[in-house]
Amino acid sequence: MSIISDDNDIKRTTEKRNEIVKPEVIEYDHNFENSIRPKTFDTYIGQSALKETLKISVEAAKKREQPLDHLLFYGPPGLGKTTLAGVIAEQMGVEIKITSAPALERPRDIIGILMSLKGGEILFIDEIHRLNKIAEEILYPAMEDFSLDMTTGKSQTVKTLRVPLPKFTLIGATTKAGALSGPLRDRFGIIHRLEFYSEDELAQVVKRTAGILNIDITEEGAHAIARRSRGTPRIANRLVKRVSDYALVKHDGKITEDIANKSLDILKIDNFGLDNTDRSLLNLIIDKYNGGPVGIETIAAAIGEDVRTIEDVCEPYLLQAGLLQRTPRGRKVSPAGYKHLKREMFDNGQQNLF
Repeated sequence: MSIISDDNDIKRTTEKRNEIVKPEVIEYDHNFENSIRPKTFDTYIGQSALKETLKISVEAAKKREQPLDHLLFYGPPGLGKTTLAGVIAEQMGVEIKITSAPALERPRDIIGILMSLKGGEILFIDEIHRLNKIAEEILYPAMEDFSLDMTTGKSQTVKTLRVPLPKFTLIGATTKAGALSGPLRDRFGIIHRLEFYSEDELAQVVKRTAGILNIDITEEGAHAIARRSRGTPRIANRLVKRVSDYALVKHDGKITEDIANKSLDILKIDNFGLDNTDRSLLNLIIDKYNGGPVGIETIAAAIGEDVRTIEDVCEPYLLQAGLLQRTPRGRKVSPAGYKHLKREMFDNGQQNLF
């Protein structure tokens, strides 16, 4: 029994560590994220080119006294799509209603939320690529003509009614733009991809969050956290809290470069921002499949992770960092991946040392 208990404890500890570097929102962090979300373009850090474009679009819409065109934001999770929608609503001076595609299961769900909108309001739908076909069909006339096509009666007495809607702006967010149907994607007037953040931008995010939470942090400490945040603000904000806890308990509460590095080492987050799951994935491909290529389903089964978790959480950053390669035959560890793991690289069975 003691062995089983120990294994379960290890598993829970590993899962907790992995949660820290996963960019999806977990319930524990909702209030924290809401408290530090920027409200204006000036306080929103990063995505400079996108911000300038949106500023112009917002100002033009306000001068015309019309709602903003429908917007679609896509990119890896944790880069600020929901936050950006909130900033746009704040700048337009309108209310925003936030929902997610999986919550709109039945026709009455999407109809109800559309009927509740007031003129100029913003409807934000997260993970919009997961909308079912019926909800998507209902959105088409709502987006184009600001109306709902409804039917009444049965059999031969069926009548079609067109119910007008107040003009509104739909903002969709997705991690998989390619999964959207063509007709839905074409109805968005503004489409933008959010990019991973640079270290300097993330350091600004860390310092801003630390300031809001009254955490004392040095410039070097902010950069140490930023380096290990996988280019993602959501992860950077979570790491600020974890490092702050360590600094408070083990030291005087001030986050320096040394304190940040020590606490992140304890969390098993390396200098590239990789956690145990990332390293397990890369090591598996090297050890079991000679560095690849190997299929994503095989990798998921071997490391005990869901395919979607690997595609949406692990892969984007590993690909962007150049540690993993995606080929027609499957995933392959790059030379940079071997070098980061301090592993030997094999080429047609021949062993090469760095």
